Amino acid sequence: MKKEQHMPIRCRWASSDPLYIRYHDSEWGVPLHDDTRLFEFLVLEGAQAGLSWLMILKKREHYRNAFDNFDVAKISAYGSGKIAALLRDPGIVRNRLKINAAVQNARAFQKVQAAFGSFDAYIWRFVEGRPLCNRWRSETQIPPQTPESIAMSRDLKQRGFRFVGPTICYAFMQAVGMVNDHVINCFRYRQV
Repeated sequence: MKKEQHMPIRCRWASSDPLYIRYHDSEWGVPLHDDTRLFEFLVLEGAQAGLSWLMILKKREHYRNAFDNFDVAKISAYGSGKIAALLRDPGIVRNRLKINAAVQNARAFQKVQAAFGSFDAYIWRFVEGRPLCNRWRSETQIPPQTPESIAMSRDLKQRGFRFVGPTICYAFMQAVGMVNDHVINCFRYRQV
């Protein structure tokens, strides 16, 4: 008799697209403490504003190449020539405001690193250093922003960051594991 295979229960947004499933199963909601990766997610979440996250995931590798593997020092030095080249690059979201924000955010990121020792030390203060663990039964319960993401947004803007509204900040918090928003019946809920 053949053994029956059971598909794990996932958050509903992790559709049948293999890229989305892989991202959900291995990255989303996992606490992240690496400054380069944190900057990558900050740029990608800003680029995603008004677009689908799946589209950004499909462009992610190209973003890494186009943006020097999210090397903050290199990006903060981008001038008009590099920005013009990025605006012509079909592998990324060619939005002048979003590209300029990535450069501005790299400069602000460096100032935060200098002030706090690392961006990680700074950003995790908004959740007192440990992930917030929610208990959502349905994705419809998940808010688009929270008091923590509003506070984060306000503080980032005061420090010169752009494309960091409360909703973008909450998506960032979910992505880098500052909050566990897997629904409680998702197999990843207990894992992260």
